[in-house]
Amino acid sequence: MITLKVNGEQHSLDIEAEMPLLWALRTEIGLTGTKYGCGIAQCGACTVLMDGHPVRSCMLAVSGAQGHEITTIEGLSKDGTLNKVQEAWIAEDVPQCGYCQSGQILSATALLSRTPHPDESDIDAAMSGNICRCGTYVRIRRAIRRAATKV
Repeated sequence: MITLKVNGEQHSLDIEAEMPLLWALRTEIGLTGTKYGCGIAQCGACTVLMDGHPVRSCMLAVSGAQGHEITTIEGLSKDGTLNKVQEAWIAEDVPQCGYCQSGQILSATALLSRTPHPDESDIDAAMSGNICRCGTYVRIRRAIRRAATKV
């Protein structure tokens, strides 16, 4: 048995310890906001937060996630209220296809939690591992800067 704490809830799963966290989230728990992209931890579509830090769930075995707080895109809003990054994403009309957005939003949320007022180099460093096929990088940057102005 593997026990995961995801979005504040405990889940006891009868799965192999080597199963990637991505598949445990999607197929075992039913949280499909975390996306499968490349499968080699390069694109960022599978990004989740582990203890507040962005990690690639496609390459992280569930055994490595035990004992940690996992946050998925579904766990960012509280009582139906979006977090400031999600609000900024909407205000700046960031998504086109939307496939990469959960990973982008989680990476931006982690950035702003550790660096509330990032400069351009902070944004570059935090977001460099998240690829957007549609190329909405200008809007992503604007959304991060907008969210940084919110308290």
